[in-house]
Amino acid sequence: MTLNNQQRKTLKAKAHHLKPLIRIGQKGITDSLVEETLLTLDRHELIKVHIAQDDRQERNNAAEEIASRCQAIIVHQIGKTCVLFKEKSTTA
Repeated sequence: MTLNNQQRKTLKAKAHHLKPLIRIGQKGITDSLVEETLLTLDRHELIKVHIAQDDRQERNNAAEEIASRCQAIIVHQIGKTCVLFKEKSTTA
């Protein structure tokens, strides 16, 4: 799924007031972190992730890795925070 500019703008506005629910720390992206992120995305669809890396390239790589492993979309990334979106899975 890809987002057009209007969808991305709307999601950024919705995410503005959110607090980070996931924090990527010293251990990096572990399997348990991915599982927790998937559960959180399934509950909320739109979440903020705090990445505690000082190097910009490492933060970008971490954001892309967590998004890829969760099949989510990076809506926005600024500083140490990125916004992820994944539509809720509909199970009938």
